[in-house]
Amino acid sequence: MISISDLDFWYSKKSPLIRKLNVNLATGKIHGILGLNGTGKSTLLKLIVGNLFAKSGSVTVQEFNISDRHTSILQDIYYLPEELDTPSTSITKYVNAHSVFYPNFDIQKFNQVLLDFKVQVQSKLNQLSLGQKKKVLIAFGLATNTKIIVFDEPTNGLDIPSKSQFRKIIAKELSDDQMLIISTHQVRDLGQMLDTVVILDQGKIIFNHDIQTIEQKLLFIENNSESSDSDSLYSEKSMGNYIHILPNKDMEPSEIRLEVLFNAITENTNLITEQFNHRTI
Repeated sequence: MISISDLDFWYSKKSPLIRKLNVNLATGKIHGILGLNGTGKSTLLKLIVGNLFAKSGSVTVQEFNISDRHTSILQDIYYLPEELDTPSTSITKYVNAHSVFYPNFDIQKFNQVLLDFKVQVQSKLNQLSLGQKKKVLIAFGLATNTKIIVFDEPTNGLDIPSKSQFRKIIAKELSDDQMLIISTHQVRDLGQMLDTVVILDQGKIIFNHDIQTIEQKLLFIENNSESSDSDSLYSEKSMGNYIHILPNKDMEPSEIRLEVLFNAITENTNLITEQFNHRTI
C-alpha cells in the first residue's frame, strides 16, 4: 500500500506544482496515472519512489515514510524514468552491475522478457534505439520482482507491435502481490490493462476510480450517429463512427474506451465525475 497525504511540492514556491494531493494505491493492482504533459505526473512518481521529497505532507510506502529512504523499502521499488541515460556497456554487464541491488532478481525472467521483446542480449545499451532501450529496462524492472514497479511513459519509443507485446508481457509476468504504477499521456497504449484510473490535472487529482466502478457508472456506445440520446455526457468521432458516454442506468456491460473517457474528463470534469456521486440501486 502507498498512502499519499496532503502532499505539497514545488520547484518554485511562486508556482506550486502539487497541492494537497491525497491518494491511496493498493497492492496487487495496476494503477494508471494519466494526464497531459506538464500536469505533474513525473514529479509525482519521483515523490513516490523517493527521488524527490515533499515540501509538506507525506508519502508512506509499506508504513515507512519514503523520505527516510529505508534500504528495505528502496530495494523493493523499481523505477523506470521517462528520460533514459544508459551507459556504454553491454546488456549483460549492466545486469551484473545493477541486479545486486535487488535481492529477488530473476535472470531467467529477464532473458525471457528480452526474448519476448525480440532483443538480443549481446547488444550494447548505448547502441540501441530508444524503443529497444525501453524494452531492456522494462525487462530488467520486471525481473527485479520488487513489490512496487513504477514506469514513467514506458511505451514512448515503442512501435505498435511492441506496445501490444508490452501489454501481453505485463499480464504474464506481474504477480498478484506486486503493484505496478504506470504514468502516461498516451492513454490508448494501456488498452484494458488497468485496475484503477487516476487522472492528474495541474497537480490535482480530478478522477480516481477502479475499472469495476467505471463499468457500473458509465456506458460506452459506438454508432454512426453524431448525437446520442438526451442523457449523453460526451461524444467523440472515431474512425468514421461516434463514441458516446452515457450514465449506465441499467447496469449494461460495455467496453471502457479509456482514451475517450480521458478526453471527456479533461474537457468536462464535473459532468463525468458527478455520475460517481450517484448511488447504484
